[in-house]
Amino acid sequence: MALVTTIVSCNQGPTLQTYFVDNELNPGFISGDVPASIINIEEIENLTDDQKEAYESIDKLNILAYQINETNKEDYEVELKKVKEILKNEKYEELMRGGNTSDGKFVIKFIGESETSIDELILFGDAKDKGFVVARVLGDDMNAGKLMKLSGVLEQADLDNDQLESFKNFFK
Repeated sequence: MALVTTIVSCNQGPTLQTYFVDNELNPGFISGDVPASIINIEEIENLTDDQKEAYESIDKLNILAYQINETNKEDYEVELKKVKEILKNEKYEELMRGGNTSDGKFVIKFIGESETSIDELILFGDAKDKGFVVARVLGDDMNAGKLMKLSGVLEQADLDNDQLESFKNFFK
């Protein structure tokens, strides 16, 4: 009986990690793993201690996007529903949501002890005319507040454009 309980409790349905693995090579999807080292943060001057700590807590970023077009609208709706269903799991705690119906909507969720001890930060956004994107920021004891302070600095960072070009084109 204990074995059955263990198996049932471990299998709480699909996760974002399994969704990424199952779809990263499928048609319509764009995927990538980006190490934190892609951001040349050392070249940015005047970083606060919180921003440095936030950067050092990030290990990598997994990105999966599904681009909608005239021929895959039904498939898009199916995939969008799958992601939204996964994110309803109570282990993904909501941090923030926003957007609108014309430009698109986004939600930020996390897995961890609290907002100050995050192991995985999830950014999910969808726009009816573009598609959807899911980004998993993986790290150790990340702090949501400090990560938000870091986001503004990333605009100044020298990014390796070759690795991010397909995602930049996704939003054009």
